[in-house]
Amino acid sequence: MVIIGAGHAGTQAAIELRNQGWLGTITLIGKEELLPYERPPLSKAVLKGSDKPSPTFILNEELLKEYQLELIGKSTVTRINRPTHMVQLSDGRELHYERLLLALGANPRQLNLEGSDTSGALYLRTFLDALQIRARLVPGQHVVVVGGGFIGLEVAASARELGCTVTLIEAAPRILMRGVPAELATVLEARHRAAGVKFKIGVGINRIESSPTGHNIIMADGDIFNCAAFIVGIGAVPEIALASACGLAIDNGIRVDHHLATSDPDIFAAGDCCSFPHPIFGGRRIRLEAWSNAQEQGLHVARSMLGICEAYQEVPWFWSDQYEMTLQMAGMPDLGAVCIERVGLEENQLYFHFTEEGRLVGASGIGPAISKDIRYAQLLIRQRLTMSPSAFSSPDLKLKSLLITK
Repeated sequence: MVIIGAGHAGTQAAIELRNQGWLGTITLIGKEELLPYERPPLSKAVLKGSDKPSPTFILNEELLKEYQLELIGKSTVTRINRPTHMVQLSDGRELHYERLLLALGANPRQLNLEGSDTSGALYLRTFLDALQIRARLVPGQHVVVVGGGFIGLEVAASARELGCTVTLIEAAPRILMRGVPAELATVLEARHRAAGVKFKIGVGINRIESSPTGHNIIMADGDIFNCAAFIVGIGAVPEIALASACGLAIDNGIRVDHHLATSDPDIFAAGDCCSFPHPIFGGRRIRLEAWSNAQEQGLHVARSMLGICEAYQEVPWFWSDQYEMTLQMAGMPDLGAVCIERVGLEENQLYFHFTEEGRLVGASGIGPAISKDIRYAQLLIRQRLTMSPSAFSSPDLKLKSLLITK
């Protein structure tokens, strides 16, 4: 078994192959020199941590030996030869595979402004990226964050907690436009404003120029923001070059089926790089950039590679920590036509999202005591619960009581 990509999905798949009884070789190929590590802490703990931050490792040398995994680090695959079942590494080596997993992840979407100086832009994807950004988060310095998605907001929160002056620019009409209910976006924006973050929303950037003190961000409406550093978080692009070059089907990422197999039955894909049909949401093809998806798909694809053919149908779940607040979402809230708020929750806010037919398709919330309800909602979405949405407004309704138990 050969796995290209030593992130969370690829590493979990390698471990699960052993747990499922695979006795052959497992080779894990990664671009970075570091052992496989978790990415969620990069925008929070690593940016705000001690003078000598360390990654949160998924594997160490002892576990590599225990699971008998061969890790080839600081290396890339330059070619997949499907007819011969061979992959070629950047150093010229060739490896044979029986089954191949592409867990290639995604790359930060680049800021593309014609005629502008964007060479100073900082992006967050790797541990080394986090260290570079951390060095620029100096108390009292003005930092501009471009992008009002989760990465941008988490970086903005970390920068404020470190004492930076922060301006966040979002060209869309509001922050968190993609898949996050407006109600939650409003709450998070208010918390950021209370922390001192300044927002420029609904206006694009015209150009960026170098200045004696750093950079000038010149907006389309003429406003100018001078900053010591600017950090860009405007989404991610799935890594498809290798798959495309060898002729695999592409559709918003590497196209896989219900079992996470590509258009080549001996090649699979998992994590940020692939799109898949979700049976719970009518076969809608989706691509997810989330830790939980990488975790679950890594486990599932290992079983698929061993011939255990079950449809992947884990309900999406996502969280984000900003200041003392935690946001969580389950399912696909954007598919909901009806949004019901649970009343009387004091410091918690919880929303349920239903289709017009009364089927629960999503749940979202902010607060210290929403985890249990979000988890139950996730299970109910998987069971395709359909009932009167209005009942969910009452805190007396116990979601656990609605679960179908076998």
